Amino acid sequence: MECIQPAASIANCLGTPVCKYLQYHRKLNDYVRNFKRIRDELNSKMEDIELQLKAELLHCVGKIPKKEVENWLGKVKVMIMEAQHVENKVSNGRYLCRACNGKLVDRKIQEMQTFLDKAPNISESLLIEGPSVGLPLPTSELVGEKAVRDEIWQCLMQEEMGKIGVWGMGGVGKTTIMKHIHNDLLKEHSFERVIWVTISKDFNVMKLQDDIASALKGDLGNEKDKVRRAAILLELLKKVGKHVLILDDVWDKVSLEEVGIPEPSSSNGCKLVLTTRSEQVCKYMGCKVTQVKPLSEEEALILFLNKVGPTIVQSPTLMPTLRLAVKECAGLPLTVVVLAGTMKGEDDPCIWKNALKELKERVGMVEGIEAEVIERLKFSFDHLKDEKLKHCFLYCALYPEDFPIWEDELIECWIDEGFIDEMNTRQEMKDKGHAILKKLEDNCLLGNGTHQYQPCKKMHDAVRDMALSITSINPRYMIQAGLQLEKLPKEEEWTRDIEKVSLKINSISEIPIDISPPKCQLLTTLLLQWKPIKKIPNSFFVNMPCLSVLDLSCTNIECLPDSISELKNLTALLLEGCEELRALPCLSKLQRLKKLDLNFTSIEKVPEGMDMLINLRYLNLFVYTLKVIPTRVLPKLSHLQHLKVYMHDETKGLKADEVVPLQKLECFYGRFENMHELNKFVSSMQQCKKNLIKYRLYVGLFSLVAEGERVLSINDLEIVGGELMFPVDMQELNISYCHYLRNLSDISSLKNVVDLRVCKIGHCEGIECVVSFSFSSSTHQFQSLQCLCLIDLPKLSDVIKVEGYGSATTSILASSATFSNLKNIHILDYPSIMTLLPHWLLPNLQNLEEITVMDCEKLVEIFAAEDEEKGSDALIKFDLPKLRVLRLESLPELKRICSKSGVMVCDSLQLIDVDNCDKLKRIPPFVSFVGNEQPYAHAPPSLKIESSRQWWDSLEWDDPNFKNVLQPLWQNRWFFLKTAFDECRELIKMK
Repeated sequence: MECIQPAASIANCLGTPVCKYLQYHRKLNDYVRNFKRIRDELNSKMEDIELQLKAELLHCVGKIPKKEVENWLGKVKVMIMEAQHVENKVSNGRYLCRACNGKLVDRKIQEMQTFLDKAPNISESLLIEGPSVGLPLPTSELVGEKAVRDEIWQCLMQEEMGKIGVWGMGGVGKTTIMKHIHNDLLKEHSFERVIWVTISKDFNVMKLQDDIASALKGDLGNEKDKVRRAAILLELLKKVGKHVLILDDVWDKVSLEEVGIPEPSSSNGCKLVLTTRSEQVCKYMGCKVTQVKPLSEEEALILFLNKVGPTIVQSPTLMPTLRLAVKECAGLPLTVVVLAGTMKGEDDPCIWKNALKELKERVGMVEGIEAEVIERLKFSFDHLKDEKLKHCFLYCALYPEDFPIWEDELIECWIDEGFIDEMNTRQEMKDKGHAILKKLEDNCLLGNGTHQYQPCKKMHDAVRDMALSITSINPRYMIQAGLQLEKLPKEEEWTRDIEKVSLKINSISEIPIDISPPKCQLLTTLLLQWKPIKKIPNSFFVNMPCLSVLDLSCTNIECLPDSISELKNLTALLLEGCEELRALPCLSKLQRLKKLDLNFTSIEKVPEGMDMLINLRYLNLFVYTLKVIPTRVLPKLSHLQHLKVYMHDETKGLKADEVVPLQKLECFYGRFENMHELNKFVSSMQQCKKNLIKYRLYVGLFSLVAEGERVLSINDLEIVGGELMFPVDMQELNISYCHYLRNLSDISSLKNVVDLRVCKIGHCEGIECVVSFSFSSSTHQFQSLQCLCLIDLPKLSDVIKVEGYGSATTSILASSATFSNLKNIHILDYPSIMTLLPHWLLPNLQNLEEITVMDCEKLVEIFAAEDEEKGSDALIKFDLPKLRVLRLESLPELKRICSKSGVMVCDSLQLIDVDNCDKLKRIPPFVSFVGNEQPYAHAPPSLKIESSRQWWDSLEWDDPNFKNVLQPLWQNRWFFLKTAFDECRELIKMK
């Protein structure tokens, strides 16, 4: 048996000429030395480019890395990881494997040399222009705010007006007004940049500096000195040029000099706008003061009726009570909207009268405007009908002020806390969580926001103030999140009646050994995530008998105290992202534990006693350092609903028998030992009808990045048609380094998959076409496919090949519906393909929306006409009615989008993006779907063309009128939009 592996390795080399084989065998050490030299050279080049890129980003505000630079860096990082894997394999190889190892090293040397030859030129800039002004913010409806909005706008347009202070009580609409103005400024193009930064109550100079730099896509590096940081930020803002800086929710005076904000003046054209609850802050900072006053009764009523729903509006008997209720909101848009959300759909006059009475009593109980606002908002909180719904709302206050709240993360937290009752499946619990979230949104207690241009949920600061006022009494919370604390709260703050503590996102680096253990007998939740803490004293948890949720995610914790083992009521232990954590204490006593998250820790073996966690529902072992999972462990965790497993690259992977017994699994990510084990698991899936609704199944080392819900990824396997079994409900298929595969049609079991939506194929040397089609092919094969991503397939000659190509081609394809739902095609790095899509294939591509083609050295034509069509004088119509985006990048031989007699029929086209395609000299004319068939003076109504000026000026035109039509649509700048192509760039960066 010892000889089988070397013998198999030698067999793989039989195709190599004998002399080369002997050379590989004898000179392996020389190959390895050369390999290390090239690898080190490539690594140094990568570091040089990264350093220059960082330096340029620091000094070139508003610019972003070139796509070719990002792409090269991403690929090189993967290449260096692969090189390490090759080095490990060679160093552990047996003597009989020398020849094959030599061949492997030689191939990797050539690949690395190719990357070196294609390295970006560091004598040139690595950046291009980024978004020119900014991106719009989500806004809500404005009612009755036109006068103050116009006043602020006029101030911004006056050269002599540099600083504007917008003040008013909490909930009066300051932020909403400024969001509308922010978005209007983006459209106006009067300023080179519009920057929005939220400060919040807990002001911190360094955080504000970071936030402004981040908004500029700049970098303050690791600089800790405030003065030097201010100097760097000042230079960044000066380089922006004429800009508007909006500081939202300012609670106290801000020294512009200390932060590094240039003093606005007519000479620099800069503007500073701040929103605040204090008129004094505006005056102190020398602002032109603009007050946002409450709505009039009529304006408040209009807003209320817009929000409360049609059934209430149409009830004349309710109107007198409605007017009085709205009057109690004191003209504050926030309280008007929250009241409307609370009472939406309620048409009983008695309930309305009681609500009016409660509102009056609440407001009469307190003194001060802020207290009145809080009491009005408490009315909505008290009318939440379910106590657990109230707890779900109050939990949101554990986040720092103005912090983005991600929906899925929040719902997971509610499940961990037990706010959502146990159900048959975890998915049912998540569905319940979404229903709760919807109720909080409908009651306007949570709103929509964005973070890094991604949608999220946020609490209005006045709503959060209301929640904090409740949690300061009952239930009792201690919330000091995001305050940049460097030490734990004082001993007296850890009172016995505290139930939840949130210290997340602070700067606490250690808990002193001699600290007196907090005596929190009722404490159930302790949130310590996102801080540099390294160690926790063993005694810290001894007086927390009720602790249920402990979150230490993304800390620098190196080891957990043994006292963790005694927290017998613990239900969730969250350690995601603790990269320094290498081991855990024994967990055998944590019988109530339902969730254990060890994602991206550095443990090498599973914690002792994990097999005793019989109530575990959620286990994340996505750990690159994990070397082994004892075979007895997983089958004992019979209640698991969520399981993610990744182990060290050198490990064998899972056996099916370890996972098949877990009948309650709903989400499973894992790598199997081989194809046989995968087939056993897939077979059990289909026989037992598991609850599995989300899975990512891997065989071989992880390669192409998966992102779908039901995914199979296979890497570096010899695939023979009948050997591989696919899940019938699979939606994404990723294949890489499977060099013996010729096309997907050879895999017989793929014909049983009826809902395949995404297919990514990369680095397969034998692939000649994606689909080989004939009269005998399955009629539904690939008809659900929506995204096709092809990467580095050196022998690929056709995307689809029809056997017996001729007059029957069109009828065969039409009856098959192959690719009929395809929306996106992404083609990257083809050394030999010359044409992309034949004309006869287009009838099946009527849903195609995006085409991206990059780095294809010999590609001449995108849409190819048939030979008999090329000889005709008649126009050839390339009909793609839904095509929106055509991106062409780094195609040195590309001469045509379509043949000279061809015209494009695609009124939906929104973007033609061309980069580094110097031989492309013609944009094909367009034919409209309606009206005149004359192609030369027509362009799709929403078309934009992006390219360099050099390329645009080099274009040749059959008709000057066509150039005149397209000229206004061309722009010499890059939009960094989140399109499917940008996402594809991330997908192709292998782990």
